Amino acid sequence: MKPLLVVTTGRHIRLAGVMQYALQGLPYERADLEQGEIPSLRGRRVLFALSLGRYGLDAQICRLIVYLRQHPGAMEGSCGALLIDGDGELYTKQLAHMLALCANGAGCFFPGKPLVEGTGSLHNLRVQARRAGVDTLTAYQESARRLVERLLAFNPPRHASPRLLLLHASEHPTSNTLDLAEAVAAGLAGRCSIREISLRNGTVFDCRGCSYKTCAHFARSNACFYGGPIVDSVFPALLESDGLLLLCPNYNDALSANITAFINRLTALLVNNSLYDKYLYAIVVSGYSGGDLVAQQVLGALCLNKTFMLPPRFCLLETANDPGDALASPGIQVRTAAFGANILSTMGPGPDWGFAD
Repeated sequence: MKPLLVVTTGRHIRLAGVMQYALQGLPYERADLEQGEIPSLRGRRVLFALSLGRYGLDAQICRLIVYLRQHPGAMEGSCGALLIDGDGELYTKQLAHMLALCANGAGCFFPGKPLVEGTGSLHNLRVQARRAGVDTLTAYQESARRLVERLLAFNPPRHASPRLLLLHASEHPTSNTLDLAEAVAAGLAGRCSIREISLRNGTVFDCRGCSYKTCAHFARSNACFYGGPIVDSVFPALLESDGLLLLCPNYNDALSANITAFINRLTALLVNNSLYDKYLYAIVVSGYSGGDLVAQQVLGALCLNKTFMLPPRFCLLETANDPGDALASPGIQVRTAAFGANILSTMGPGPDWGFAD
């Protein structure tokens, strides 16, 4: 097995100490972006350990992001994780979303919950620290160590007959997003079973922010306070599936209300169930622009937070406005076919991932 590749930039002393703790006793190679060119990232397990100044992006981080956007095969055959340390209270998660999307577009596979971040005050780690009975710095170090261990152990499951849950809140007669989903599904026919659930069927309530005790009470039966179609239909279907294909029309550069409610309500399911073995895919359609912002919301909520795996090139991004525009877009048949093939090649039958073992 090739040793872990640790890509670093920045000079934050605290991050150096966290890395020393997280990597203790493990073989690894280090590439400092301030000391040379961006190394080859293909076929590796890669930990991006980045230090942010108080005002966010610096020249080396921008260089890395541009490089990944310019080279769509730069991380082919790789899996990755993110350790981001900040001087201030802002921008750590913003960077995580940006970097995860461009690395994923370059071929990187992310395990569920691949981000550990430390804000300047470490207040973002107070709950973890309290539950573990330690201080926030210790919680930070322990979280980073567990992140590295999960990255090194990551080996996504293959499925002889993949089961995909197609979830949406769109209307068939007018939805470009559904048009694209149907085109993708047609290419998967006979090789992947697809169950479609519409969140337009019935009233969908958003999460009410119950206490942990209340949430855990309902979660013991895979339910939550509000019940409804998310509990009755979506939760069981998700547990039975191998992957989720989420349809996301762009609403004011954001996810629609029902899709957001679904994501928020997943907290109840996670109390007693692991979603680390679920693949995540999405189709994002924008009337004008901003599809990347919605894709970042999806991966941020469901991979970085809710533990879904993020396979390479998880998202099909298209621009369409009037009904029928998406299927009339030049080259769309090639793109939908390629997206469907990617779903099969990542979650379907095939050789063990290995990641350069």
